[in-house]
Amino acid sequence: MEKYKQEFIEFMVDCNVLKFGDFVTKSGRKTPFFINTGFYRTGSQLKRLGEYYAEAINNKFGLDFDVLFGPAYKGIPLSVTASIAIADKFNKDIKYCSNRKEVKDHGDTGILLGSPINDGDKVVIIEDVTTAGTSIQETLPIIKAQGDVIPVGLVVSVDRMERGQGEKSALAEIEENYGLKTTAIVTMAEVIEHLYNKEYKGRIIIDDKLKSAIDSYYEKYGVK
Repeated sequence: MEKYKQEFIEFMVDCNVLKFGDFVTKSGRKTPFFINTGFYRTGSQLKRLGEYYAEAINNKFGLDFDVLFGPAYKGIPLSVTASIAIADKFNKDIKYCSNRKEVKDHGDTGILLGSPINDGDKVVIIEDVTTAGTSIQETLPIIKAQGDVIPVGLVVSVDRMERGQGEKSALAEIEENYGLKTTAIVTMAEVIEHLYNKEYKGRIIIDDKLKSAIDSYYEKYGVK
């Protein structure tokens, strides 16, 4: 596993973004683990987060694209910090763009904030976590409504590695249904590999009991 992936897993633990217990996802699934990117709350945390996204984007898609689109609301700071990190780390100036939940009818009008999306633009979408792949159904029409644009791919922070609407993983379904490449900074398999029965800052994050609960969850919701 690449060093930046290991660092990102520990970063999520330190920021209280990666949690273990009893939760219910947006799609209604009861889960023993939860990723809440709303707990990235400081400038230094957002700076590091953007750098991890930049690494993942460059590794999967390269930098031959024009716009980094972050769906409102959580995608807004993600698109900003990742585009800054791409400029800093790779000397590539990528435009950032997000949508508004409500169309603005005065001043900077329209549904978009940040850069406009123009004909011919190649667009990478940045999100926090995809569980069942439902959010992309709202995002792609917004992007395609801007003109003759090229959606290149989707990057998320963690691939939960569970089924979407059918038997395939949510990210695999997105690739199949929308022709988008997908990637994640880390997968849950990598998270488990790095934390299971290994001490981090004086404690075991994933012990045998928690590992059993995670395994049971994947028996129900994992890819067959």
